[in-house]
Amino acid sequence: MALKEQFVSFAKFGDTKADGKTITLTQIDKWFKQAQVFDKKLTTTDTGIAFGKFKAKIITLENFEKFIDDLAGQKKMSGEEIRQKLIDCGTPGTTKTTKAVATGGVERLTDTSKYTGAHKERFDESGKGKGLEGREDIADTSGYVGGYKGKDTYDKK
Repeated sequence: MALKEQFVSFAKFGDTKADGKTITLTQIDKWFKQAQVFDKKLTTTDTGIAFGKFKAKIITLENFEKFIDDLAGQKKMSGEEIRQKLIDCGTPGTTKTTKAVATGGVERLTDTSKYTGAHKERFDESGKGKGLEGREDIADTSGYVGGYKGKDTYDKK
């Protein structure tokens, strides 16, 4: 995978409105972290300073190449070494994020088969939510509360 494809992938990562032609400092920092470019010599502060030289909130691929060369020159590193790490890091991903835990009370609360009353009506047999269809209240014009079992028995006593 070439640097251009990686640039587009990381430029779009986490931003639904992005077209992949420009990239922000935040996205660059995420990319550098994933590629393990940051070390004691190079930090996010250094990328912020180098990014600030472009006087823009976003930069293009052409300016990104200049950004890497400038950063490498400041820190006495090889620009090709940085580029190779960025290319080799793979597609954008979420690493070291918190995983959902389904133990103890969480498992019990997320089991839709144990729901009762009005909440039970919001899910089908498989446990999948019905969406708006499951949330709409059906008006009962009889005057009784929904779910009342003794309907029409009051006068018979």
